[in-house]
Amino acid sequence: MLRTPLIAGFVALAATLSAPAAFAQAAAAAPAAAAAYSVGATDIGTLLDNPATKAVIDKYLPGFSGNPQIDMARSMTLEQVQGFAPDQISADSLAKINADLAKVPAKK
Repeated sequence: MLRTPLIAGFVALAATLSAPAAFAQAAAAAPAAAAAYSVGATDIGTLLDNPATKAVIDKYLPGFSGNPQIDMARSMTLEQVQGFAPDQISADSLAKINADLAKVPAKK
């Protein structure tokens, strides 16, 4: 009978000690979750419909937004399109685009 309260005490202590670690992990993940737009999660249509994010794309991929076939790619992400055109959309370009997109606030 003495074991049950002892085990319950250890469980409570473990929960208390792990709470700060869980809080620290959530706080560290918060900045990453704060980005409204990204090359891997935001579809091209959304990026092109927002003047601020379209300007970022045009800065690093001149002519991309005006391509006559762009409507076929509106539901895809830039990362997905890169798989079809790695010679035109480099990993370096995507990294720079992603960094600039992270600075653009969400459109309301």
